[in-house]
Amino acid sequence: MMSEADVNSVRDLNSVHDRAHGIARALGEDTIRNPNPPLHVVFDQPVIPPNTGNAIRMCAGVGAHLHLCEPLGFNLEEKNLRRAGLDYHDLVDVTIHPSLDECLTTLGAGAPDGPKVYAFTSHTSVRVDTVSYQWGDVLLFGCEPTGLSAEALADPRITSRVRIPMLPGRRSINLSNAAAVGAYEAWRQLGYQGV
Repeated sequence: MMSEADVNSVRDLNSVHDRAHGIARALGEDTIRNPNPPLHVVFDQPVIPPNTGNAIRMCAGVGAHLHLCEPLGFNLEEKNLRRAGLDYHDLVDVTIHPSLDECLTTLGAGAPDGPKVYAFTSHTSVRVDTVSYQWGDVLLFGCEPTGLSAEALADPRITSRVRIPMLPGRRSINLSNAAAVGAYEAWRQLGYQGV
């Protein structure tokens, strides 16, 4: 668990990174490159920098908007995050939210015309390829050591829980790989728009 001082330090570093690399915070600032992305990928409390770096690169590839929900287990200046994201940091919208609740509220989840929210977890029988994704849907992933919390999975704004099939006896796959599987399946269903 991060101390209050560590959280403030991360916020300060995130603020510097936001200005330097055009990463928008959910504060109503009009700095979003793509106001209507095909997908929103949400990481709730990620802790391993290279996973987020890889997700930045993947989101740039599919045109998705990446949302990170605090607390983060790293700062955005982390060397491994920068290396994994290569030079894609300026090609993707990344928004940092104070919490998952605020992220879903900002995205309009739960509203009659809001996006559908798909929570990726091993605790369901619904496979990733059986969902009919639509433009603007939200793909929600939990932190690396534990996945989504029971509280997050119980959020009434979640449309469905979704799992990625694996051979029996396997616990999970890497967070950034799971996000790529989900995002590319959704984008495939959307006809790889933009290519």
